[in-house]
Amino acid sequence: MTIDHNQVFQVDELHHDVLMQIEAIIFASDAPVSIARLKEAFQQQYSKLQLQQYLQQLSVLQHNRSTELIETAQGFRFQVRAKYRPIIAQTWPERPTRLSPSLLETLAVIAYHQPVTRADIEQIRGVTNNSQLLKTLFEWNWIKESGFRELPGRPALLVTTLQFLNAFGLTHLDQMPPLQDAKEAFRALDAHAPKS
Repeated sequence: MTIDHNQVFQVDELHHDVLMQIEAIIFASDAPVSIARLKEAFQQQYSKLQLQQYLQQLSVLQHNRSTELIETAQGFRFQVRAKYRPIIAQTWPERPTRLSPSLLETLAVIAYHQPVTRADIEQIRGVTNNSQLLKTLFEWNWIKESGFRELPGRPALLVTTLQFLNAFGLTHLDQMPPLQDAKEAFRALDAHAPKS
C-alpha cells in the first residue's frame, strides 16, 4: 500500500485547523464554552467524543505556555497559569478583588450546607447576616434561590450556581476541599482563581 503524502498532509492540516478554530472560539468567548456550543459552532460535524479529544489535544498544545485550557462547570476556558498570576496582579493591581473573610465564610456555609436559608447561615456562622454579603453573592451570580422551606414565612433556600464553580475553576461540588478546611481552602481557591 502506498501512502499519498499530500493526503496525509491535508488531513494533518485539517486536524490542526480544527484545533485552531476551537482555540479561537474559546479565546474569543467571554464565558466558558461548552461542548454543546462547540458542536453548534461546527454544525454538528463532530461528536462529543471527537470534540473532547480535540480539547485534550489543545490542552497538550498549551503545555509550555503561560496560559492553560481548563474545564469548569460551564465549559472550557483559557486562564493564566498560577506561576504567572503575580505579574498579572502587579501589572493590574485593581485585579483581582479579594474576598473578605466574612464573605468567604458565608459562601462556605452555603456551598457545604446547601440548600440553606438565611437563618441557617446565621445559626451556623453564629452571627447576624450582613445583607450586603448575600447581595454581593447574588450580584456575582454565585448563589441563587432554589425553592422554599415549608416553614412559616416560607424562607427561600439558597444554593450555589455554575458561575460559583466556574469562578473557582471547579467542575463539580465534590471537588471542593474537605469541610474542616473550608475557610482556608476558599481563601486558597480565591487567591488562585482567575477573576474576570
